[in-house]
Amino acid sequence: MKLLLVVVVFAIVMYLAIRWLQDRGTGGTPATRRPSGPPSRPVAPDDDEAFLRDLERRRRREQSKPPETPDA
Repeated sequence: MKLLLVVVVFAIVMYLAIRWLQDRGTGGTPATRRPSGPPSRPVAPDDDEAFLRDLERRRRREQSKPPETPDA
């Protein structure tokens, strides 16, 4: 039981030490962290409204074109 307590305390101390070193960064300046919120841009093309609008325009343009006749 005592060994388990020692291992848990050691793990917590190591976690905090590594976290502190990462926050400190190189040269003693604080490291920049990535934002943890949702991404500021669409993740996939089907989530992008401009992409979907352009896709719809292309589809309509293709449908309205007269069929091409092969040269004889």
